[in-house]
Amino acid sequence: MKRLIVLATLLVAGMQVFSQTANTTEQWRIRLRGVAVIPQESATIGVIGGDAKISNSFIPELDFTYFFNRHFAAELILGTTRHKVSTAGSNLSAIGGPGSADVNLGKVWLLPPTLTFQYHMPIGKFNPYLGAGVNYTIFYSADAGPTVKEVSYKDKFAFAAQAGFDFDIAKNVFLNIDLKKIFLNTTATVDASNLTPGTNPSLAPVLSNIQADVKIKPWLLGVGVGYKF
Repeated sequence: MKRLIVLATLLVAGMQVFSQTANTTEQWRIRLRGVAVIPQESATIGVIGGDAKISNSFIPELDFTYFFNRHFAAELILGTTRHKVSTAGSNLSAIGGPGSADVNLGKVWLLPPTLTFQYHMPIGKFNPYLGAGVNYTIFYSADAGPTVKEVSYKDKFAFAAQAGFDFDIAKNVFLNIDLKKIFLNTTATVDASNLTPGTNPSLAPVLSNIQADVKIKPWLLGVGVGYKF
């Protein structure tokens, strides 16, 4: 979290340094988007094996863009999303279950503030752009669901790539379409000690610390409206 604060501080300092060189009339843009979050998930899961399944989500997103000059800008994206999580094809035979089963791991909220630096190519009312930057995802309010005892996720930094365009529909109002890819991985820890069979209590320590390396790597497709000033 401290690293995120440092990044935000550097962004504000950069805005102050470059603001005197900006040659656009509107240095700020604010957008409100509806965003489809589509994970491209996979996982390596210890002990029980299998893969990961993470649900899609649709969320509102707010972002702020500051233009250093006509072509270069920085954008801060804010939003939060909730996903259902489960394993797929896990082997539960050691605890008396099937050899291939999906395990419900409940739901978790993600807060993924993302800072990108963009290159804009304005052509009349049409303003396409490309961007790249850093994402820091915070996992919170994890609900383990009805099957296991507890699930936790490690907060992580990730690389972010972006492409999109603004299209002016009025003097200060524009439409926006935006596509991002967040190369997010995390480590999940599952406590399933509540599933330990009474005939084999030695499994309790193993099931209480099931590690999973999870690749989430979501696509974020957004459509919205913005205001520039």
